Amino acid sequence: MQRLSEEPGSRGAAGLDGDAGMQAGQSGASFTIGDLAREFEVTLRTLRFYEDKGLVSPRRDGLNRIYSAHDRARLRLVLIGKRVGFSLSDIRGMLDLYDLRDGRAPQLTAALSRFEEQIVLLERQKRDLEQALGELRRSAGASAALATKVRPAV
Repeated sequence: MQRLSEEPGSRGAAGLDGDAGMQAGQSGASFTIGDLAREFEVTLRTLRFYEDKGLVSPRRDGLNRIYSAHDRARLRLVLIGKRVGFSLSDIRGMLDLYDLRDGRAPQLTAALSRFEEQIVLLERQKRDLEQALGELRRSAGASAALATKVRPAV
């Protein structure tokens, strides 16, 4: 039985690169809400929220949620999408393409375009952050130099 008193929100991205638990491609694999919460380091509330938003669709066994390998794969993609800055709406659209698997060129082209836009945005944010860090380091160095020259008040 899982604790229900956990804090809301994501706790990290473990499991995004690893293969803890069953492989997503294995048919018939099933996972509890606690299994996925531990594997991906998210809270139970986060998984319920994604269910409410239609991003995952566990089946029910009484009050228990049973997640399929397909749900696990979708959750992995949701968390990767969030990590790289996509909105849940964007992620849902991409998941819909993932589910189609019919190779529709217009949808795949649109998704590729969105990926490229996000890469440009993240690269710009990286440059801005590097510039801000440089400015902070220069200010910290100048402040440290001044601090050594200033006499303490008596």
